[in-house]
Amino acid sequence: MELLSGNIRLRPLRLSDAKRLADLANNEKISRNLRDGFPNPYTLADAENFLSKFTNQYPVTFFGIENNGEYVGNISLVPGQDVYRKSAEIGYFIGEPYWNKGIVTTAVNLITDYGFKHLGIIRIHTGVFEYNSASMRVLEKCGFTKDCVFRKSVFKQNKIWDEVRYSKINPEFEGP
Repeated sequence: MELLSGNIRLRPLRLSDAKRLADLANNEKISRNLRDGFPNPYTLADAENFLSKFTNQYPVTFFGIENNGEYVGNISLVPGQDVYRKSAEIGYFIGEPYWNKGIVTTAVNLITDYGFKHLGIIRIHTGVFEYNSASMRVLEKCGFTKDCVFRKSVFKQNKIWDEVRYSKINPEFEGP
């Protein structure tokens, strides 16, 4: 399964991505915007462990992001469970050299469309730490709506932060 738009391609993760993933992800500027399960420093062993879990998926929900054929990051949809099984949480990161180039906006649009059309997802959601305005802009450009603010709900970098929650509903299920 590959998703394409212009120079951006989403494709299944490969074990051979490990070295490049470790190089890109070993950056405090990236880890500070992600949950603590994303290690810092990020080692080759971390990359190999992650990739061993998410290669050979069916259906594919974790993708590598390529820009002009070069692996630059990851994007995923994590389906919900039980009564939330028609929802999924989106998550993404790209290496710092690729920031502010529209790559993530394209990737978010591609995976959102895929989730709605191929996975039967009705609602895609995520939370963004209050200081990550770049990610908020990406989501807003992609048609996500700010649902609410979970006040003082995140402990990151030894501080308490708000989390801004966003979602997008499959247009087939929007009201008139």
